[in-house]
Formats: sequence, structure tokens, C-alpha cells
Amino acid sequence: MAAPNEKLAESLAELKELQAGGRRVFRSGDLSRVHRERLVANGFLLEVMKGWLISSSPGARAADSTPWYASFWEFCARYCDQRFGDQWHLSAEQSLWLHGEKTVIPEQVVANSPKGTNHTINLLFGTSLYDLKVPDMPPAPNLVMRDGLRLLSPAAALVGVGETFFARNPVESQVVLASLADAWDLLRLLLDGGNSTKAGYLAGAFRRIGGAGLADEIVRSMKRAGYDVRESDPFETGQTIGRPRPGAAPIVGRLEMMWHATRDTIIKNFPKAPGVPKDSGAYLQDVDEIYQSDAYHSLSIEGYSVTPDLIEKARQGEWNPDWNERDRRDRDALAARGYWQAFKVVKESVSKVLRGENPGALARAEQKDWYRELFQPFVTAGLLRAGDLAGYRNNAVYLRTSRYAPPRWEAVRDAMPAFFDLLEKETEPSVRAVLGHWLFGYIHPYPDGNGRMARFLMNVMLAAGGYPWTVIRVRDRNAYLSALDRASIDMDIKPFTTLTAQRVRWALEKHA
Repeated sequence: MAAPNEKLAESLAELKELQAGGRRVFRSGDLSRVHRERLVANGFLLEVMKGWLISSSPGARAADSTPWYASFWEFCARYCDQRFGDQWHLSAEQSLWLHGEKTVIPEQVVANSPKGTNHTINLLFGTSLYDLKVPDMPPAPNLVMRDGLRLLSPAAALVGVGETFFARNPVESQVVLASLADAWDLLRLLLDGGNSTKAGYLAGAFRRIGGAGLADEIVRSMKRAGYDVRESDPFETGQTIGRPRPGAAPIVGRLEMMWHATRDTIIKNFPKAPGVPKDSGAYLQDVDEIYQSDAYHSLSIEGYSVTPDLIEKARQGEWNPDWNERDRRDRDALAARGYWQAFKVVKESVSKVLRGENPGALARAEQKDWYRELFQPFVTAGLLRAGDLAGYRNNAVYLRTSRYAPPRWEAVRDAMPAFFDLLEKETEPSVRAVLGHWLFGYIHPYPDGNGRMARFLMNVMLAAGGYPWTVIRVRDRNAYLSALDRASIDMDIKPFTTLTAQRVRWALEKHA
């Protein structure tokens, strides 16, 4: 008779085959009852609703929403495919959110289908899916597929939402409007539907964001077809935030708008920059002296169990995976050594900033070196391949317990150059520090280590204003993560600005 561990291994082998290609969502019938019950009992599968399961982890706590949020959109796509075949699509509103790179997990998804029953299906962690019955499916040209989801095309979604959507969702609206290279797809829908009212506020929306040519084209074309168009602005006062560049990738427009929308709040709530210190040697000596505290708090925030002795061992080079088997296997020691190696190269970047180099340009050029040093010990120990440290992530990542999901990996390639453009052009050190930290984590360009990298980046940006190296304490972890969530989900940067400013003021007083 097979031992319990052998039986579990058999079940895991079955699950591994199902997970090929990154699949996370399964029907009950995909596994035998014995394998299914065994995997659920051991925490490798989690039941969403009768007949549906998702991949999980034995280490996930009951209140940990990460496995569900990581599976959310795949579940929606597979569930709708199973119920409606190809006769469904997401609502115009949710199509626009996704086209506008709004990646927050929604509390409710609305799926439109001729086979819908106007019924709410309650799901995990307060989420739900509502199947709205509609008369017909849109024509094929008005639909696009993205990661298994059927979305209305950007033009069809803009025509499909009501006028109030624009004021309630100014960022997504403006990002999608700016992503259209011309008005042809919009005009086809407006003319076929005789939508003169929609034409009026879409023209007004384009004019508001600087697209006067597209606005004129819409009004002119509708009037030539005999429609009375009265142009109106659907946005409220102050809702035009910067002007997204026409034709830019949606994630680029989104980053630019978030940057311009939040920078004034930071300037108002942050202490004035002291200016680059005359004695750079003394500044760098202070950076050296704060290393142990910084390493302890930064690593502890990420869940590593570190002690002053371990940090000092890493700094002194006593960590040796070639000769010490425990060092080879000790995740905390690997992280501590990597932090020390990265800290040294970040300090070199700080010294260049103190000599007058543009901090944004320097971060663009050197942040990958910080990352490689952070994880080089894991390569040395054989836990990562050298190629794993080359370039940005090429898969989805999710943040533990957060409804915010970082952008699709495909969008990271557009996001990072745009992010560094913003960082390089910014003139306010406080804005560079706060938005540099937040938006680096918002993009989440690497598979791991993004929090540590964001805090390194923040301190390089602070140095450019003469602010001292600032530590985010582990005791502030909950407030810190909550503030980052508020920024990423609600675009409310004030809590994160306030928390960071408090720590900077404390550091300034200490060095006064």
C-alpha cells in the first residue's frame, strides 16, 4: 500500500499536468474525486464554487486573497466560456478599464450575453460576476480578445458607456481616447447608430485633451450626414490631468496622467529639500552608518527573518555558499548578502548624484545593476539561473492580499522607459522620491525584489535633494502597504506622502 506522501505525490503529478502553460483554474471533472479531495485537503487546490477550483498553496492562510486574485480573470473567462460559449463579452465599462490599464480587481464583473439570466454569482473575497442578458452580440469588428477575455474594442467601449463614465473615470477615459490614432472606428459606430448626443460629448472629450482635429472631424462628419451635433464636455473642472500623448500606449498615458495628477499633493506635504550637501564625504559616511538599520527594516518588511548578526555576517563576507551548506540553503542569508551587495552599488549611485548627475537618468542606467547584485547570491547558490536576472519579468505578478494587480508583463516594456522619462524630467526632489518609489512598485517590473528596489530608488532620489537616507520601519509595514494600496487603487497619494514625509523629517532632525 502506498504511503500518504506517495499518494500526495501522485495527486500533485496529476495537477502539474493540468497546470501546463500556466493554467490556474479547473473544473471538478478535470481530476478524479480522490485526487481532487486530497489536493484540497492539503491546500494545493481551493474551491471557488461548486464544480470550480483554483490553484493555491499550502502556505496560504485562510484570509490570503492572493491565490484568488491571481486566478480571477482566468476564472471569469473560463466560466463564461463554459456557460455561454463565444456568446459573451465584458461590459463597455469594464472593457474600457482594461483598455486603460486599470488593473484593480473589481468587486463585480459584468458579462453581457444573449444567454444571460440577470443573475449574480457570488465568488470569493467579496467579488461577484453578474450575467446581464442582452438582445444580441456586437458585430465581430467591435470585439477583441485579451488573455481569454472578450472585450469591446476601444471605440465600441467609448460609444457604449454613458456620458457620466467620463467624469467618474477621467484617467481611463483620457488614456483610451488618446490611444486612438484616428476617429474612423468611432465614426462608423456613431453614424450607423445615429448617435448625435454621444458624438457631441465624445467630440468635447477629444477637444478637452488636446485632440481638436479629431473633435472637428467627428462634428463635421456627423453634420454632413444630417445629424444635429451639440458638442459638450463630459469632464468636470480640473479633470484634465496633463495631456496624454496621442497614439501612446495606454500604460504610458496612464503613468503620465498619474504623475501629473499627484505631484502637487507631494510638494504641499513634504519638507523643503535641504539642497545637495557640500560635504559629500560626510553624507556617504552617514549612509554607511545607517546600513544595518536599513537592511534589517527593508528585509523584514519583505518577510525575511534577519538579525544584526546575520546582517553583519553578510557585510563582512563570512557568508560562503561554496563551503557552507547551511549558507547555500539559507534563504535569509542569501537575501542579507544580496542586500549588502546591492547597497554598495546603490551607494555608488548616490555618490554620483551628489556630484550633480541627473538622478532619473542615473537610475535608468544603473537600476538593473542594483537588481543583479540583490539576487546574485541566489545564482551562486544555484537557486536562480544567471539569465533570470536579465531584463524585466515575462509573466504576471500579484501582491499579497491586495486588490491591485500590477500591469500585464507585456505592458512593462512600454511602462519602464516612460517611467524613467518622467523621473528624468522631474525637477522636484520630493516628487522624484515619492512617485519614484510608488510607481516603480506600481509597475512591478521584476519577478521579485520590487519593494527593496523601490526603497533603494527612493533614497537615491532623496539624495539629489540633500535629504538624508531614510528608513521605512518594519513597525510601519501595515500603514506603509495600506498607503501604497490607496495610491494604486484610488490614486490617493496623500497617505503615502505623509508617511514618507514623517520618516524624512525624523531623519532631518536626527542629522540637524
